[in-house]
Amino acid sequence: MSNYIEYNDKIAFHPGYYISEAIEESGLTQYDFAKRLDTTPKNISCLVNGEQKLSTDIAMKLARMLGTSVEYWLNLQTAYDTVTAEIKSDEALQEERKIFSYLDYKYFQTNFNLPALPRKKDLQIEQVRKFLNVSTLAVFRERDMAVSFRSSTAVLEESNIVKANIMVQIATNLALKNPAPKFDRNQFNKVVNFALTLTRNHHDFYPLLYKAFFDAGVNFVVLPNLPGSKINGATKKIKNNIVLMVNDRRMYSDTFWFTLFHEIGHINNGDLGITFEDALHHAEDEADTYAENKLIPPEAYTLFINNCNRHFTVQNISHFASQIDRDPGIVLGRLQNDGLIDYQDWRFKQLQKKYKICSKVN
Repeated sequence: MSNYIEYNDKIAFHPGYYISEAIEESGLTQYDFAKRLDTTPKNISCLVNGEQKLSTDIAMKLARMLGTSVEYWLNLQTAYDTVTAEIKSDEALQEERKIFSYLDYKYFQTNFNLPALPRKKDLQIEQVRKFLNVSTLAVFRERDMAVSFRSSTAVLEESNIVKANIMVQIATNLALKNPAPKFDRNQFNKVVNFALTLTRNHHDFYPLLYKAFFDAGVNFVVLPNLPGSKINGATKKIKNNIVLMVNDRRMYSDTFWFTLFHEIGHINNGDLGITFEDALHHAEDEADTYAENKLIPPEAYTLFINNCNRHFTVQNISHFASQIDRDPGIVLGRLQNDGLIDYQDWRFKQLQKKYKICSKVN
């Protein structure tokens, strides 16, 4: 290891560089110099080679032995540390630039009011870093950074991991700004049943859902989708309450309510984490089954299919949905998922209701 560093137009010498000069001027061996300094030869060797930091104790001994000041030696160490920190900071910025290349600044500018900074990448990085409240964007490359990543059949590239972590970070930051009370499981279960009554309320359901969940200790967050995150939803515990996040990707009534109840299933099972598209995990299967059975009672669904003799129309789907007090799009989505109606069958498009909601972080 070298006892000096050069970076751009800067050079900094480790105190060991000057100790080496002092040893040479003294005519002593390192061994004898160490003995006179009242330290070990190994300690002097490490200092001369720049392998360890100069301690205050050794600085004081050098000052007494060589007739210098303690500050002289400590200032040498400070100068060396400062340049070293600048190098590490610049290296970290290079890493951040790579992470930032996965992102579109317009996502943050449009959805979260970050300032327009055209062609000023480093300033954009600074704004995103500050918005997300992290020391470096590089932290988002770590799998399971803030919450468990559940298995997925899709291969997760580094860019997917970064974006998924960022979405959870945004949801977490929102929850921290307005912390919910302690999670109450009994009240939460009542809220779940209340949520089922809102599927046909297309205009006012979100504030009603948000308040009901909040009072039960669950911060319900809907975020604009960050393209490439491959994330459907996530749940995370913060102290004594829970964050439940879904994104607005493919925000039709069936996908919204299914994703919401899927995440509710995870909360009930105590299996918090991120749900990715094409998930492959027993916990995901359990959450899927929970969502399916909550949204459409299984016995009623089977009877409906048999009565229709698998001949479905807008009218009989709407009638069944009214009987079970659900949005018709939920029934349509289930039939499509079960392969009973083709996703491209235009006759049923009128049953699909698209939502546009999100929770913003200021």
